[in-house]
Amino acid sequence: MKKRSKITLASMLALSVVLAGCGSKTDKNTESASGDSGKGGTKTIHIFQFKVEIAEALNKLKGDYEASHPGIKLDIQTVGGGSDYGAALKAKFASGEEPDIFNVGGYTDLNTWVDKLDDLSNEKWVSDMVDVSKDQITKDGKIYGMPMNLEGYGFVYNKDLFKKAGITETPKTLTELTAAAQKLQDAGITPFVNGYQEGWILGQHTLNVPFAHQEDPSAYIDGLNKGTAKFAGNKQMDEFMKLFDLTLKYSNKNPLTTDYNTEMTMFANGQAAMTQQGNWTQVQIDGITPNMNIGILPMPINDNAEENDKLLVGVPNNWVVNKNSKVKDDAKEFLNWLVTSDQGKNYITKEFKFIPAFKSINATEQDLGALGAEVLKYSKENKLLSWQFARFPEGAWNEFGSSMQSYIAGKSDKDQLMADFQKTWDNLKK
Repeated sequence: MKKRSKITLASMLALSVVLAGCGSKTDKNTESASGDSGKGGTKTIHIFQFKVEIAEALNKLKGDYEASHPGIKLDIQTVGGGSDYGAALKAKFASGEEPDIFNVGGYTDLNTWVDKLDDLSNEKWVSDMVDVSKDQITKDGKIYGMPMNLEGYGFVYNKDLFKKAGITETPKTLTELTAAAQKLQDAGITPFVNGYQEGWILGQHTLNVPFAHQEDPSAYIDGLNKGTAKFAGNKQMDEFMKLFDLTLKYSNKNPLTTDYNTEMTMFANGQAAMTQQGNWTQVQIDGITPNMNIGILPMPINDNAEENDKLLVGVPNNWVVNKNSKVKDDAKEFLNWLVTSDQGKNYITKEFKFIPAFKSINATEQDLGALGAEVLKYSKENKLLSWQFARFPEGAWNEFGSSMQSYIAGKSDKDQLMADFQKTWDNLKK
């Protein structure tokens, strides 16, 4: 039996996009990050975050939080979508404009930033975290971040276009997906819109598929680090290339110049039947085409239906607090408010449409939207594959994405792509 990371329903949350101001009770002995201090002063919490999908909801949250927390202002900056959040965050710190709250992924990303992070182990919400969200943000027994949510991804698909093409059963194997793509094309419908201009789509989410399908993903990654495992000749890597080639054969025109926003706009406008994304796109799709009839399909790499009928689910990122922040107590209070207050919980489930990563936060299928409900369904059935890209060497996903773009452009073949993957891993592993 293949070993897989098990994720339960209790382990799902969600959070995304632009943050624009947050705060909490003032402390007359604490100087604000914006230079104001003392009784009656205004303290500003600077938040630097990466999710672009729920900007409007976050701006609404900013207004509500400031109204209920006199003396606190939230300054929210968002870098995400087509931009490199990690590089932008490093530039922020290098410039001396260190945010009070920012986002850090698990495992490798945690190791990169841990010296800048405040220990959050004693915060009241820690005991409420679902178990699956803890390991990726824990180091030396200390918890350094609050999980945004759990998210699931695969091929988001337009159910009406599938029906129009005569597809009556959702594909669960590679052969079935190929047949569905051909039916769509025969009906004059573009099967896939691929946002392959984006390195993160390729180097993180797409390449995660063969890692998640390994018999023991952790052992395979450990083998790559020790030099006992390889990309070339690995069964799952070979199978994955068939799926990757399938998306290219039935792709929109110019996938290498299609960015994330264009990808989602094309999909939401019905210009393609499928796109590789997750439940975080629900709000964005709703903003373009409300009540669109959509769902999420697995990303199969072979014809084993039981093995392939699973979604890829994990923690996308974590809220962390800068240990050198002059308003870190206020920053912590904001995070506590977000996951413990009725108003904060309402934002997470109803406004952001996130699958909560906390046991006490309940979300209905109506709250989450069609995509979140689909992830919820797969979670209840424990039909899940893990996110392994958080274990990639630092910076590797960017180079992986570039190598995959070269392959798409016809500048390399499969053998060269595997060699490029191997070279990147060997050069960046520690």
